[in-house]
Amino acid sequence: MSIDAAFDAVPREAFVPDLVWVRGDDGWAVPLRRQDDPERWRALVRSGDAVTTQIDDGATDRGVWPTSSCSAPHVVREMLELLDLEPGHRVMEIGTGTGWNAALMAAIVGPENVTTIEIDPVLADRARLRLSAAGCPVRVVTGDGEAGDPAGAPYDRVVATAAAAELPHAWVRQTRPGGLLLVPWAPTFHPDGPLARLTARGGGRADGRFVAPSWFMPLRGQRISQPDRHAYKARWIETGAPACERFGITVTPRGQTIWLDTPANPVIP
Repeated sequence: MSIDAAFDAVPREAFVPDLVWVRGDDGWAVPLRRQDDPERWRALVRSGDAVTTQIDDGATDRGVWPTSSCSAPHVVREMLELLDLEPGHRVMEIGTGTGWNAALMAAIVGPENVTTIEIDPVLADRARLRLSAAGCPVRVVTGDGEAGDPAGAPYDRVVATAAAAELPHAWVRQTRPGGLLLVPWAPTFHPDGPLARLTARGGGRADGRFVAPSWFMPLRGQRISQPDRHAYKARWIETGAPACERFGITVTPRGQTIWLDTPANPVIP
């Protein structure tokens, strides 16, 4: 199935919960319940914007920081295109969220070939229910996605929907040689949180380049403070504010190196 056909077959609305979050005039995020304002809820879900589905790791009345969302459709489409999925590819997703992205991938590669991992038990349970209701029996694992899924490895594609500051090496080990990893990055060396596309080379090695801005929420174990974000941005400006596409990354069993233009020019976030 093509990406266009998958979008037609898997409507976003079926995966967004009845309670979402919107920013109030006072800066607080507050709940928007479908039953209270169905037209506003529907307009948000059918828009081209990301929809915040959790705030502050599960706040119930108001909050500040989005901690889960249903990504903007154009971002989802771009990532599916970069994954270069084919029927039969085995895919591991880190960050199930609503389950919509897993369902789209399952429409392309087959639901039996998709494993998705969600650290938040409440979100994982909700995604299971929505995926089941949509007739999409992908495997949903509740756990820390940084560990990956060794029981199901190796995978042809690994995709994260949460930003990493340090690429978990388990993801590289669990990708077959020649397979792809698509990982949004924390704003440690570039303020746009660019998207890394790596190829696994075998022997615990992978390398690739940053291909586009992405702005994803961080992995829960790799959150960065606001002062550190400001310091990273200041350092990027001091180096001439290079475009994110000039950066690349090499990962080995010994660690990761982010570089500018060539691997011979490493940068220190």
